Amino acid sequence: MPVLVDTSVWIEYFRKGETGEILDFLIEENLVFINDLILAELVPYLRVRRQDRVVELLHHLNNPGLEIDWKEIIDFQYLCLHNGLNGIGTPDLIIAQNAKQHDCEIYSLDGHFRLMKDILGLRLTEDNKSWKGRS
Repeated sequence: MPVLVDTSVWIEYFRKGETGEILDFLIEENLVFINDLILAELVPYLRVRRQDRVVELLHHLNNPGLEIDWKEIIDFQYLCLHNGLNGIGTPDLIIAQNAKQHDCEIYSLDGHFRLMKDILGLRLTEDNKSWKGRS
């Protein structure tokens, strides 16, 4: 199953953090998806740091495209608010919608996705159990 890798994971990965083993596996197995919103959050910083090769590689990852359904985003935000989640930003809702549209899991270090998981029916890559043994 493809995995939409959120900005928070990439940032930690570039810092050589704890996400390295999981993300390396997902990259090697060609399971990583990215979208233009995540690229918009990552690329400017990488360009300032003159990481042109990394930017080029990110642009070559599977990118299913963003087809933003604003009515669905509004519905997602309503469901979050109705369930007491007041701090969910539109970018996170767009990422959630994009993952659902393309039948992807979401790999994120952002706690908002765990909070939205049951409300929006998201699938998350949360620990080794959900990625080991795939291919």
